[in-house]
Amino acid sequence: MSKPAEPGFFHSLLCFGGVIFIVIFGLLGLEINLHVLLIASLAWVASHAAKLGFSFASIKTAMSAGIEKGLGAIYIFILIGVLIAALIEAGTIGSLVYYGGNLLHPSIFLPAGLLFCSLMSIATGTAWGTTATIGVVLMGLGGPLGIPPPVVAGMVVSGASFGDKMSPVSDTTVLAAMSADTNIYAHIRSMLYTTVPTYIICLAIYVVLGLQYADQSLSITQLDELQRHLANEFVISPVALLPLFVLLILSIRRFPAELSMMASIVTAIVLAVTAQGNPLPEVLNSLHEGYVSNAGIESMDMLLNRGGIQSMMWTLSLALIALALGGLLHKSGFIQVLLAGILARIKRSASLVATTIAAGVISNMSMGEAYLSIIFGGQIFKESYKKHKLQKYMLSRCLEEGATLSTSIIPWTTSGVFMAGVLGVSVIDFAPWAFFNYINPLLSIALAYLGFGIFKKEG
Repeated sequence: MSKPAEPGFFHSLLCFGGVIFIVIFGLLGLEINLHVLLIASLAWVASHAAKLGFSFASIKTAMSAGIEKGLGAIYIFILIGVLIAALIEAGTIGSLVYYGGNLLHPSIFLPAGLLFCSLMSIATGTAWGTTATIGVVLMGLGGPLGIPPPVVAGMVVSGASFGDKMSPVSDTTVLAAMSADTNIYAHIRSMLYTTVPTYIICLAIYVVLGLQYADQSLSITQLDELQRHLANEFVISPVALLPLFVLLILSIRRFPAELSMMASIVTAIVLAVTAQGNPLPEVLNSLHEGYVSNAGIESMDMLLNRGGIQSMMWTLSLALIALALGGLLHKSGFIQVLLAGILARIKRSASLVATTIAAGVISNMSMGEAYLSIIFGGQIFKESYKKHKLQKYMLSRCLEEGATLSTSIIPWTTSGVFMAGVLGVSVIDFAPWAFFNYINPLLSIALAYLGFGIFKKEG
């Protein structure tokens, strides 16, 4: 069998442009289900791969390879569903909402929530874990405080993404440094130049937004009612927070995310049976089906009716299709050729920064997974940064600002579908309010063209 041909630049542009058109026009213009659009995109790319000489068997192999690279995310998807159900059964979520309601006022809820999520994600290094724990709690508090769910969800994603980008124990932080062959702490120091001003801007925006909800007296009454019903449903106690401390401590000690989550789940199950008095079979069944609340109070039922393996199946199936699409796009060479044609035209360091960040966004849109985008970007751009005599940690910084930050605000990436599933708000609705995720890349590009944060190699 002859070797498949290499795609040309315009062929690659046509193939990738078709994917973007199918997804965006189908989603926004025709309101077609995202799963169907990704399958249509997969068929579109497969037809172009076949024109290059790829056999049906090699196309399937490429799709399987893409899924295999995302298996780590798939395992975490399932564990997150189990963890949320276990935390609700243990009274952890209920206790956090109960205590949080005493501490937060509508006027400071958004900036305080941003800081809370940022500290949690810095400590644990996981945007997903932060969103599935503290994020769920803040979503439950935001409604009674009169703050629209998309605004709260955008704030949660901003805070969670901050730690995912900056924490030395974050997978993406370590991966970006490794992909650029640079020291992780040099990588983090480089990101401070663009991340700190962005964070200050976002904090100020959330302060101004929060002041619009300062006079929500009716919502405070609703919050009091929610707290009373939570006290009737659960045994409210600081002990119920133990599973979160287990998760936090093990994450700080750099245990694998799966082990940290499993330990937290086991702790929550023990508390659900001993402290909450729930029958063990009922608790274990909820890990699959999710917790069911029939309180008849909308805010409480919305907070508690979630979790379980089944709740993640929509997310899981979408992630599998997106990973298969990414694997085929990568194996057939369309993305590599498209970027190679662009790189040949770059003359300025600032343009290289902008291209790297844009490529991270485009890679996420095509491959659906930030890990793949970071690895791919490191391979593609490494020689260009060497040619422009730029420090390696500039490449790692741009990989994070393009891939890590955009992954949660693209509806069909693994992170985007996860955030939407856990928070109960679609990506299209919360993305405009996730200020950190798009201000940081834009500010980074602007500063690069102003000559700020451009680090050349000595000599």
